Amino acid sequence: MIPLLHDFEGETVLVVGGGPVGARKARRFAREARTVVVSPAFADRDFGDAELVRAAPTPDDVREWVDRLAPALVVAATDDDAVNEAAETAARDAGALVNRADRAGGRDAGSVVVPATVRDGSVVAAVATGGAAPALSKELRRRIEAEVEGAGAMADLVAEIRAEQKDAGVSATARRERVRAVVSSPEVWKALQEGASNARQEATRVMEEIDD
Repeated sequence: MIPLLHDFEGETVLVVGGGPVGARKARRFAREARTVVVSPAFADRDFGDAELVRAAPTPDDVREWVDRLAPALVVAATDDDAVNEAAETAARDAGALVNRADRAGGRDAGSVVVPATVRDGSVVAAVATGGAAPALSKELRRRIEAEVEGAGAMADLVAEIRAEQKDAGVSATARRERVRAVVSSPEVWKALQEGASNARQEATRVMEEIDD
């Protein structure tokens, strides 16, 4: 499997199944997309801002939900194999992505796995085991969280520097060297904890040393 990022803003995600797994998936996608959860009952869990629709779709009904909502992604998260299979088939026929939450390990071509994700501002780090070892994904995410702390602020600083350097006519090679020096500088990372102005001053110092 090849990891990709997908922008779901303005899209709809259909989650079939309101159990704990469906709730977890709904929370994830409701942060960005309109997320509709269809289930005859809902677990006592947080579904985020998802829309909860109390219904018990049969395998034949699932296609109607897919046709009605035109989702970009369908999550099959029930304990009924026939309903999950129908959700997958309807999603594929509609050209939508599909996530079979009831499957671990091997996946059909074209299916997607929702990875464990760490976010810091605009920086996103994700880890997945292909659905084979979710517990390992969670443990790696915990470790990564400490490593990426402050990365969002660094990304903002670097974006500002790159834009200014480009406007000033600095060559692409020189821009890359300066940016690499900034992101690899422990002093800049430390200064980010103290404030943007301190970090910018330290970044300028680092770039000046490159030019000397």
